[in-house]
Amino acid sequence: MGELRALMPFIRRYRGTFAAGLAMVVVSNYFNVLAPRFLERGIDALRAAAPLAEVRRFALLLVGVALIGGVARYFMRDILNSVSRRIETDLRNVIYEHLQRMSAAFYDRYGTGDIMARATNDLLAVRMVAGPALMYLVDTIIRAALIVPAMLHISPLLTGLALLPLIGLPVAMVFLGQLIHRRSLEIQTQFGELTNFVHENLSGVRVVRAYRQEEAESTAFRRLNQQYQARNLSLAKVQGIFYPVLSLFGGLGATAIIYVGGSLVIHGTVTVGAFVAFGVYLAMLVWPMIALGWAINLVQRGAAAMARINQVLNERPTIEGPAAPATLPPATGARALTVDGVWFRYPNAPERRWVPEDMSVDLAPGRSLAIVGATGSGKTTLVDLLVRTYDPDGGRILIDGVDIRDLSLGELHKAVGFVPQETFLFSATLKENVLLGAPAGRRPERRAGRRPAGARRRDVPAERSAARPAPGLRHDAGRAGHQPLGRAEAARRDRSRAGAEPADLRAG
Repeated sequence: MGELRALMPFIRRYRGTFAAGLAMVVVSNYFNVLAPRFLERGIDALRAAAPLAEVRRFALLLVGVALIGGVARYFMRDILNSVSRRIETDLRNVIYEHLQRMSAAFYDRYGTGDIMARATNDLLAVRMVAGPALMYLVDTIIRAALIVPAMLHISPLLTGLALLPLIGLPVAMVFLGQLIHRRSLEIQTQFGELTNFVHENLSGVRVVRAYRQEEAESTAFRRLNQQYQARNLSLAKVQGIFYPVLSLFGGLGATAIIYVGGSLVIHGTVTVGAFVAFGVYLAMLVWPMIALGWAINLVQRGAAAMARINQVLNERPTIEGPAAPATLPPATGARALTVDGVWFRYPNAPERRWVPEDMSVDLAPGRSLAIVGATGSGKTTLVDLLVRTYDPDGGRILIDGVDIRDLSLGELHKAVGFVPQETFLFSATLKENVLLGAPAGRRPERRAGRRPAGARRRDVPAERSAARPAPGLRHDAGRAGHQPLGRAEAARRDRSRAGAEPADLRAG
């Protein structure tokens, strides 16, 4: 339950809205509790042969309090459920901003499908805590605080008999609540694994087909689904016990009331109207107890979900800029690149070998170096180290003699042009893809008037620059198609950068 403390800053942000919603809870329950009192007086008036006008007055009062209580209850639900949606949006934005700051090592540990599950299914469970669960918890407490004194006013003996079976409710709720919490956490974890498996198969469908693993992956997916189904059924069994137990305790109280209360009515100790009103009060108290069980169920599931969300929010980036960053010396052209005795092993795969292993490279400004090797030999890893996707375990990388770990991430990324091996071509024109992210003032068409005299530019035919892939579809141009676009973009930007691509290191 302590995991839900992380939700309090989001709730405090809307304290005024919550106050209005909880005020509607009080108003709704106050007028609803008045209804049995008017019912009691109306019945007693009928038995006493009172004038019809008096009976009509109690009937109108009964209708009036029911209307006011119903309207207040509508606004109670509207306000508190709406504010829980806003909290869900705020929490989702916090998660998204946090994920934007995470380093590559974080995504090595958390699969995309798992993150999606935490940001959707888990977040929904947390929203239910901030909305319906909180609403019904407060509703039950206020209703009990108003109904119990009214029941005591009618008959302390009947009140004691009615509430005695309800003492067993806390014991049942604590025991079953622990089971619900544990099994809910297992379900949320299993859902994350299932979502991650689906994502990996969709993104790697070509590999699955290439190695004819459709049947094996289908079998694994079926097994994960069966495990997810089994865990949901285990939770459903606990929930199936939960509500009947609550109803049982309430039914025992009603049984005692009918037996003892009937005797009191026969002996004239309690009027018929009071007996009927007492039964209505008991029914009004039993339903919130059942709703309380549902709310506790929501709280337990929300606590399990919040624990998974907190696990992500408590992660910190492993790659951060220094507190007092250094600056690169001024340069009008290319820069020097030095790789000095670099060792690296992926942090989440300690059993893998070093890639690279004690590697040293010294590139003077303007020089180029092509690096070739088999798959997994460390070509892409070296480029990742150059832009600080990871930091080396040993050695250092320098640009113009400055260790890249001493530079701010912003300055490092300005100094390095990085063309990924796998990239995405948007459903836009060729020109729009090349100029993606370029500042408006630095676009080639705006600099055309500033070209040196005699400079030549090779124009792309209009029909080719305006060509676009099918809308809504990824256009896979492959390595041969994407990398020329990437190189063109890298070359278009500041010429003083050190350009880098998985199979190509340049100091200019």
